[in-house]
Amino acid sequence: MKSRHVFGRHNAADMPAAIAGDGCFIIDQDGNRYLDGSGGAAVSCLGHSDMAVRDAMLAQAGSLSFAHTAFFTSHPAEKLAERLAGLAPEGVNRVYIVSSGSEAIEAALKLARQYAVETGQPQRKRIIARRQSYHGNTLGALAAGGNQWRRKQFEPLLVETSLIAPCYSYRDQRDDETPAAYGRRVADALEAEILSVGAENVLAFIAEPVVGATAGALPPAPGYFRRIREICDQYGVLLILDEVMCGMGRTGYLFACEAEGVSPDIVTIAKGLGAGYQPIGAMLCQDRIFDAIGAGSGFFQHGHTYLGHPMACAAAGAVLSRLVDDGLVAGVTEKGARLRSMLESTFGQHPHIGDIRGRGLFIALELVADRGSKQPFDPALKLAPRIKAAALQAGLICYPGQGTIDGVSGDHVLLAPPFIINADEMEMLVTRLETAINRSCVLAQAS
Repeated sequence: MKSRHVFGRHNAADMPAAIAGDGCFIIDQDGNRYLDGSGGAAVSCLGHSDMAVRDAMLAQAGSLSFAHTAFFTSHPAEKLAERLAGLAPEGVNRVYIVSSGSEAIEAALKLARQYAVETGQPQRKRIIARRQSYHGNTLGALAAGGNQWRRKQFEPLLVETSLIAPCYSYRDQRDDETPAAYGRRVADALEAEILSVGAENVLAFIAEPVVGATAGALPPAPGYFRRIREICDQYGVLLILDEVMCGMGRTGYLFACEAEGVSPDIVTIAKGLGAGYQPIGAMLCQDRIFDAIGAGSGFFQHGHTYLGHPMACAAAGAVLSRLVDDGLVAGVTEKGARLRSMLESTFGQHPHIGDIRGRGLFIALELVADRGSKQPFDPALKLAPRIKAAALQAGLICYPGQGTIDGVSGDHVLLAPPFIINADEMEMLVTRLETAINRSCVLAQAS
């Protein structure tokens, strides 16, 4: 249906109206059922009808919906922060609860800057990020990201950021390199950039442990983040890990950085934390950063109206219980391996699938016009939007992306289904995706 008054993402969009959710499915106004193969945007890790989360929200609504954090804390916020701190990487014990991933990134960037000022390092202001990263759509978060398509028209409003190469083994690892050697080489680009701009000027390095929307479930090479951690420590640079999309169990670990054996100085989470039931995100930091603010001004100069929202915190607390206590995260690795195997069986020799990659239930397929040369499709063919439309027509929600390689060229499809997905639903996902990809590639080539 075309909206008469809603200002949506696309002015001329004519989309079905979602009216109900049933496990891994969303149902529209005509009764059509769509298998949610991407959790929306890697959000709906529990599916769309989790009764435990619903009950928690209903109970909280019956007692307190909102109390401004300038005046009150709340039991749901305190309980959620305590639980997250107990599960977070080593040393990460302070939790700042916001309403979205972009808010969490804004909080992380501002905290990093305030920490530098309050520790007598006001010259530190340069952020280093990676090309083909995405950290949110607010101006600070957009400035910290490396996706050129998203940044281009807003660049006059963005602070200067250094961008180094992503860890992109499929395209950048040399034939004479081991995965570990490649990881070391691309990590060392951070040190080179730090020295180039002056180590005393660098505030933080920000990265997604597994890159999501803009590069398609791009995992790091072995040892990459351990080397990044070493470089940051050597030069006094804060390490900010953006787990908004890849965190909260999506990769088989509650915090994706657990797989890398590193603890960040600051980490952000969102999407899976609320599982779509309430808007929520969080910025978590090391004690020493919190303590530095406490020993200085005693006030984090940042805030939003809905910080620590009781309803959102109650929902997130129930989500976390489902993920951890009910063992859903523990099952992600096995389910991810099963889905990956199905995808390999169907697409492993597909003439237009160049790479199948990811971790846990966070998997992407990179499309190519030619497998041998890894030549991407012409961006003018708009392959990713074609796949999205064809998948929806086939009853599948997936998350295609354009500009995988450099913000302009390259296409991928991101899959991030609910953790409750079963084997039959995985088979349905792969079958419907095959239909969508084949149909879209044929139409694109005929254009």
